[in-house]
Amino acid sequence: MTVSAQEASRIPPGGGRSLIRGAVGRSGAGLRNSAPLLLAGEAVVSFLAALVLPLLAHGFKLNPLDRIAQVSGLAAVQLRFAVIGFLVLGAVVLAMRFRSGRHFGLVSRFSAAALAGLASGFVAAGAVIALLGTPWPMFGLNGDSGRIVEWAHAVANGQPSGSPVYPPAPLYTLGYYAEWFHGGNTAYAFKDLQILGAAAFGPLVYLSWRMLLSPVRALAFGVLPAFALIDAYKPYSQTVLVVLVPVLVALVVHLRRAGTDAWRTLLLKAAGFGALLGLLFLTYSGWFLWSGLGVLVAILAYFPWRADRRKGLAYLGATGAAFLLVGGSYLVTMLTEGQETKDSAFRFDNFTDPAYFLMWRTDMPGKVGEWPIPGEFGGMGLFAVVMFVALGAALWLGIRKPMVVTICCMFASAWVMRMYIASHMYETQTVQLYTRTNNQMLYCGLLLCALTAHLVSLRLVERKRAVEAGAAGAGGEADGTPSAGPGAPSTGPGLPGRPAAVVGTLFALLFLFGTVSSSMSDRYMPAHENDYRILPWVSHTVQKLDGHCPKFAPGGQCSKDGDQSWINMVWLSPEHEPAPAASSH
Repeated sequence: MTVSAQEASRIPPGGGRSLIRGAVGRSGAGLRNSAPLLLAGEAVVSFLAALVLPLLAHGFKLNPLDRIAQVSGLAAVQLRFAVIGFLVLGAVVLAMRFRSGRHFGLVSRFSAAALAGLASGFVAAGAVIALLGTPWPMFGLNGDSGRIVEWAHAVANGQPSGSPVYPPAPLYTLGYYAEWFHGGNTAYAFKDLQILGAAAFGPLVYLSWRMLLSPVRALAFGVLPAFALIDAYKPYSQTVLVVLVPVLVALVVHLRRAGTDAWRTLLLKAAGFGALLGLLFLTYSGWFLWSGLGVLVAILAYFPWRADRRKGLAYLGATGAAFLLVGGSYLVTMLTEGQETKDSAFRFDNFTDPAYFLMWRTDMPGKVGEWPIPGEFGGMGLFAVVMFVALGAALWLGIRKPMVVTICCMFASAWVMRMYIASHMYETQTVQLYTRTNNQMLYCGLLLCALTAHLVSLRLVERKRAVEAGAAGAGGEADGTPSAGPGAPSTGPGLPGRPAAVVGTLFALLFLFGTVSSSMSDRYMPAHENDYRILPWVSHTVQKLDGHCPKFAPGGQCSKDGDQSWINMVWLSPEHEPAPAASSH
């Protein structure tokens, strides 16, 4: 948005900031001000893009247990990812130059959505390669995979699952999917859902961050940090985490504005948030425990105490009612029977420094020497130092922004819960999965690093507009959403300066996503090793239902349960004997 010198002379001191905010209110960026049809288009483009690479990988002719074949397969996926990405980037460049950039914003929007889908589709394609020639899911019928398959079969046949406290949504989804597409065979169906779940990761987290940020910012500052956690084994657990964070942030952002909303709009928003949170709770509930205290603090901080408190209470009440309507029954189960569930298996990470959270090695830690690896600063690596500096910088630049404060509160909440449980584990001899907080703190820390760049770029936008507007000044929205005036389409979807900034950002993200996705795919390439690679390895050693071995079974040998040497790889304390039924990943 530009202001002429004559117009600027009529703006009172400090009025420029209000003028810019008014423009944002009319045009805006992000989910709340976007046309539903365009948002639906983004969703369709992202989900379709996520399916392209897995479908292409199905046609690969290679032995997934051969390391050279694995490398060739990853390179083949990378090549297709790059070619499609270059076509997407080319469309953005053409839109920038065609008809004075009239359609640049629209093309950039869909390009960001497509790249989010392509990135997670890469990981799904890696899972396809890892499981070529076997109908079984990763880990066959062993460990968590075997229990989920068994419990899903039970609930699909109207019987109770083996664990009343396990989230029911994955079990019912797997059970019904198996009935529809695999004749009730939940084991074979779970392989499909592992692949589809990994593919859906990118689109889901992208659409979640679109509630708060414009397309390219949602991709760079929301989706990219999430890829440190993408998982093809049990994709729903990590997907709930990376979706829950932006949903809870959006909940707090809208709570802050509750006093200015019409009653109908207010209640509809609240009901939508409550229902969505209920669905996430039914899918994986652990993150709610780690996040609860921090979100409560953020709600108290941004409750409209001085505005219409009735609307704030109504907003929270409607959210809670919708949540209970969807997930209330399971919540009651968790509060009653869940109290009797104890985890007493001390694994690798339970014997390491509890303040180290940057990498969770699971109970199959692989080749480990001294751990954590000694760092340069008081035992900490530079990555940890940068993350904590970014945490402080984000608060410095965004102390008034609910997005930043809520994420900081969620980080602190997970930290406190982690230390509370770890401090009592000697007394109780239980660990209660406290090492799972690694993932939440890492994700929140990476988000704060990204948001620091986001906030710095907003400051650059403000300074640029201040120069253009002269004494009028300029500013951004209180929740950190970048402003874009209706007369300035050339700035692109929420990035400062010329459209070249968007092109440069997408170009860099294309290579960064390609590299990260390849690394996250490689850790699932089958190998007889003490890490995640053992999971698809076992899948190739399990006898099929027709009595034959999978196509690439090592040495042509297989058995009903598959290779059971993984049992000796599970890292438990000397006081706990490893057992298949106790394994958890």
